[in-house]
Amino acid sequence: MSNRLEARISADLTVRVFGMGADGHPFIQNVRAHNISTKGALLIGVEHILTAGDLIGVKYGDKKARCRVVWLIDAGPRQKLQLGVQLLEDQECPWKEELSSSEKTAATPGANQRRFVRHRVRFPLELREEHRNAALQTNATDISGRGCYIETLMPFSFGTGVDIKFWMESEKVNTKGVVRASDPGVGMGIEFTGLDYESQERFQRLLETLDITCAPKKDPESAANTS
Repeated sequence: MSNRLEARISADLTVRVFGMGADGHPFIQNVRAHNISTKGALLIGVEHILTAGDLIGVKYGDKKARCRVVWLIDAGPRQKLQLGVQLLEDQECPWKEELSSSEKTAATPGANQRRFVRHRVRFPLELREEHRNAALQTNATDISGRGCYIETLMPFSFGTGVDIKFWMESEKVNTKGVVRASDPGVGMGIEFTGLDYESQERFQRLLETLDITCAPKKDPESAANTS
């Protein structure tokens, strides 16, 4: 299972996409960009036939870039095609300023909307799609007080509401969540929408403790040799 190389930031940007569809006809339209990073994004609402590996153009504001379609799924009449796209190596990220603004907001002391640090620890939890009985017992591999990423070959679709259960020390927590990133064959990112800010902070402190506890301990002899 491949790991995500870079954290993505939740966003809702209007971008213009253009190129040549799989039917041989040129296209241009506005779509929504979610889960942006310096290397790519999730595009929602594409109305033209494309295939994995196709090259398309994206424009945000006055900045353009070329990117490759990495994966795609048919999300139905409302959201149409969802594309995972990766910018070509020689292309400048068109939404770089949006990423910088998000990082500055996250770093503001005392801001309730700050982005919590994700921890690479295996954390057990139970997921259940809303209005369905089947539960998924799994482990988050990238988690914070705000949400988590779960590696799975068959993720829930973007926007799916989920019921979440996990233990916070001796307390069993039942909360709500929403799928904010869906990467077929890789995994899904989930936002904890049912936790109040106080609970998020308490959960974050627990994760920090677990991360320290699970961190590999240095060999005393090696540490002495490097000092």
